[in-house]
Amino acid sequence: MLRIMADLCKISFPGSDFVPITLKCHQSLSEHLTIQNSPVLFGCRTGICGTCLVEVIGDIPPPQPDEQEMLETLTANNPDARLACQLDITDNVEIRKMEG
Repeated sequence: MLRIMADLCKISFPGSDFVPITLKCHQSLSEHLTIQNSPVLFGCRTGICGTCLVEVIGDIPPPQPDEQEMLETLTANNPDARLACQLDITDNVEIRKMEG
């Protein structure tokens, strides 16, 4: 039972009315978040439009080079800024929508 719990990640949205969701680690947020269950909106879902710009509080892997390039364009000098469609969720995180 403890092993099963370790494979789950809780994604919460503080400052919003949206309830937290739980996913298996490494599942794609963009496949599970919708307008009904998340303040995050998705456009292209490939990391090139910036629609899903968020602030992430929690331990996740660093961005890949393509995502990092887009982040530098959208919001330089914010180490917590990420593109939700590109996140590899590996632990519990808090996500807040940002304006790009």
